Amino acid sequence: MIKETIPPLFTVIITCLNVLFCCDFQAIAQGVSEDATYQVAVLQYRGGGDWYSNPTSLPNLVEFCNSELNMNIDETVPYVEVSSSDLSMYPFIHMTGHGNVVFSSSEVRNLRQYLAAGGFLHISDNYGMDAYIRTEFMKIFPKLDWVEIPFNHSVYHQTFDFNQGLPKIHEHDDQPPHGLGLFFEGRLVCFYDTECDLGDGWEDYQVHRDPESVRTLALQMGANLIQFALGGESY
Repeated sequence: MIKETIPPLFTVIITCLNVLFCCDFQAIAQGVSEDATYQVAVLQYRGGGDWYSNPTSLPNLVEFCNSELNMNIDETVPYVEVSSSDLSMYPFIHMTGHGNVVFSSSEVRNLRQYLAAGGFLHISDNYGMDAYIRTEFMKIFPKLDWVEIPFNHSVYHQTFDFNQGLPKIHEHDDQPPHGLGLFFEGRLVCFYDTECDLGDGWEDYQVHRDPESVRTLALQMGANLIQFALGGESY
């Protein structure tokens, strides 16, 4: 029979690949030892938007998580393209910019697969993204609506408690901050902060000169997001 001609080692490799590509990221995070290393990334997208804005944001958040919460996240923060198969390497991906986001049909499929398989995306509106985010994510999950995440959701209560939801970092339109989410099969797969700008709060002090108390709140909320993505309660 054909099966008998397949070398055992090849069979093992195929089995391992199937496990890697079908697994749940949060299940992995819960099962890895304390000395494991995670890596997070920034999403690089097309359309002309400045996906590269806030270059110090995620590195500073990683440093905060490692120093304050004894996490062991890789200090190297890569950029990963929406179309890349490398998306599956990162349990937490951060996206920001000031607008002009466009996903191709192949990118839509890739990002949907990443999120449906257990990946987590955080979007921080750096002012001007909202219309694009709503349009493009309708392509990814046409049956899902952005919903306001209730303040009792576990994403607000990991190590740090945010009983009133998101902290206000920057004024923008002088509206209250909103933490919006996409829930796929009951699981929060994407957290979108708007009228808040968490990413700006993570940047080096000299960039925006935000008060230290404001920067601390931003970093604490960011740490909650990473903790949630790495194995916090899903619902």
